[in-house]
Amino acid sequence: MQFVSRTQWGARPSRYSLVYIASTRGVKIHYEGTPVPSSLARPENHTACAGRVRAIQASHLANPEEDYSDIAYTAMVCPHGYVYEGRGAHKKTAANGNQPLNAAHYAVCAMVGSSGLTQPTDAQLGGLRDAIEWLRTSGGAGSEILGHRDGYATDCPGPALYAWVQRGAPRPGGTGTPTPKYEPFPGAAFFQRLPRSPIITAMGARLVAEGCSAYSEGPGPQWTDADRASYAKWQHKLGYRGSDADGWPGPTSWEALHVPNV
Repeated sequence: MQFVSRTQWGARPSRYSLVYIASTRGVKIHYEGTPVPSSLARPENHTACAGRVRAIQASHLANPEEDYSDIAYTAMVCPHGYVYEGRGAHKKTAANGNQPLNAAHYAVCAMVGSSGLTQPTDAQLGGLRDAIEWLRTSGGAGSEILGHRDGYATDCPGPALYAWVQRGAPRPGGTGTPTPKYEPFPGAAFFQRLPRSPIITAMGARLVAEGCSAYSEGPGPQWTDADRASYAKWQHKLGYRGSDADGWPGPTSWEALHVPNV
């Protein structure tokens, strides 16, 4: 992932403290909804992208009606595939339409407009996938990928991006074999080895999203007793008891958890 931190793009400080959220159901995709010059997608114009993020933050902070704390988006993605940190992981967005919608999903905005640059580039679609996977592993985002218009009356994220969302938000340039939507069960022996893997982080994020957390911190990539205790809570939630709820994942409970593909 080509990640640009708030410091790197020159973010202004938040006006108010941002609201912490442990997890979300997933990510909603947005577009700017105003004209974006087609020339922005040219390689030599990537130097203008950070300034565009600064301008969007400035416009949000200057909006007296909305009284934004900061740039409304969790992240923005430019036509060259760079992911610009907005509010960031574990911070409630302000872009989805109302408070319940803002708490339910992160908001990732592509630099695509209602005219000019209306078609996302392949690099941009790859950057959107990078942002989604970053929020899954580092922000507790669940498996849902939706458009802003899903749940709120708006044209956002525009026809091209919404069609991509409806196709499952595929990463461009694949071999033609779709990436599985959910992580396949890696086998019982995988967990018995006490692995360190992004699969464990993704699993933990889903357990938190399902209200089955026994974590005092994390979840992280290293399998720990907290992962086993959390998974046991999930097994109990599914109705398992006794040795069937011992905290060691099995194929049926794993399939029901919908761990996003990593």
